[in-house]
Amino acid sequence: MSDLEAFRAEIRAWIDANCPAEMRAPVQDEDDICWGGRNFVFKSPAQRTWLETCADMGYTVPDWPKAYGGAGMSPAQAKIWREEMAHAGARLPLSSFGIWMLGPALLKFGTEDQKVHYLGQIARGEIRWCQGYSEPGSGSDLVSLQTYGEDQGDHWVVNGQKIWTSYANKADWIFCLVRTDKANKYQGISFLLFDMTTPGVTTKPIKLISGNSPFCETFFDNVVVPKHQIVGELNRGWDVAKYLLGHEREMISGAGGGDRLNAIGAVVNRHGGIDNPVLRADLAQFDIDALAFAAMGEKFLDEAKVGKAHPAQPNMMKYAGTELNKRRHELLMAAGGSTALEWDSAATRGGAPSRNWLRTKANSIEGGTSEVMLNVISKRILDLPGA
Repeated sequence: MSDLEAFRAEIRAWIDANCPAEMRAPVQDEDDICWGGRNFVFKSPAQRTWLETCADMGYTVPDWPKAYGGAGMSPAQAKIWREEMAHAGARLPLSSFGIWMLGPALLKFGTEDQKVHYLGQIARGEIRWCQGYSEPGSGSDLVSLQTYGEDQGDHWVVNGQKIWTSYANKADWIFCLVRTDKANKYQGISFLLFDMTTPGVTTKPIKLISGNSPFCETFFDNVVVPKHQIVGELNRGWDVAKYLLGHEREMISGAGGGDRLNAIGAVVNRHGGIDNPVLRADLAQFDIDALAFAAMGEKFLDEAKVGKAHPAQPNMMKYAGTELNKRRHELLMAAGGSTALEWDSAATRGGAPSRNWLRTKANSIEGGTSEVMLNVISKRILDLPGA
């Protein structure tokens, strides 16, 4: 038996022995997702146990170094971990913008003190982050942002507004792009971290067509941010921001599917199946495309680990994953028939199919619009001339 085969057997046995049965059931709604943070309320004892057990082993961030709360797995071992989690039908022990976005940026650009201080808290689910990027006048053209940090010697005083700040009203801290030099559009932005309970920070949820409010307006009124809470160099926050955006787009693209155990055909069959042969064919084609997308993602990940990835690959993944996720929910609505149009009953968990379908419309905007993604792909991958 090879070392990796032995590792797979070890991981499979560990999951079998430690993952509660409740944590192997399909996620039904957002309450089933463990976000962590100071104010997070666990839905069940099993949810708490699964997080704490995995965090103790470093399995919430298996490929992070052990010194920062991870398990120190190699890329091959981390891939096996993901495969065995999927094989067991196990839920992620922790979902976190800190894991998906800020963590990789800190590992690359953070000081040793920042890594030690923040990464362990992220890995244990003790701190929940939100992202302060978009502004009312700065979405796709992010470098035009106007939130300003005035230098006051040992701290900045930040004033401005962000918008579409996901879960800002539930977050403990924010990683935020702030202009610290008004004279330079690209080289005048800094990447700051600060507590959402800092005086002067307020949030206002935005109600969406789905009836939910995952996004917020976020306001900064003379917010004091200590100088040591900058990541990377002063006025070079755009370097950090671009690196983080790549991870954000990979995160959003992950909604496209590709997990055999959660294949759309299997989901529909659990609810009685479909008699319509045309719709059955569409469901099967979707699952094939989702598996192809997952294979593409594995290929890109392997290339990134050895430094051969094209810098525009996250744009490809984000666009393709967005389209797949929208298509998935269109098919789920079609398979659900008139019941899927229902909005309030317990039978549909409060109209989850229709609300989730409406929510996917934002996928084409968040993390970079589909139009911007296609422009980047056309110019940087296909070498097509610009407009």
